[in-house]
Amino acid sequence: MNIPTNIKYTESHEWIKVNGNEAFVGITDFAQNELGDIVFLDVDSEGETFQQGEEFGAIEATKTVADVKMPVDGEVLEVNEKAKQDGSIINKDPYGEGWIIRIKMNNPAQVEGLLDAAAYEKIMH
Repeated sequence: MNIPTNIKYTESHEWIKVNGNEAFVGITDFAQNELGDIVFLDVDSEGETFQQGEEFGAIEATKTVADVKMPVDGEVLEVNEKAKQDGSIINKDPYGEGWIIRIKMNNPAQVEGLLDAAAYEKIMH
């Protein structure tokens, strides 16, 4: 299982990679593996603001549908159109090309309260 150490994680299996006041958000390798083949990304939240833990969209896979939640308070600046057109990108590269949204964080300090790679690994077992 791939768990990069340069990003933070949520207990609901989202990841966040911070770049200044902005961040990329996606689902973890574990989550995409559990979901199976991703067929559709249902995220139309560009320009909307969400609170930490609030659902900003859903991922439809062959096995199930899963809600995707905000790891921190923020505004959705961009939705990954490539991933919307081809959900398999999320399966192939969940931490890279398969990012889901780019956000502007309202409270960057919230990132410190998220899980690091070691803590995330513990909740998967």
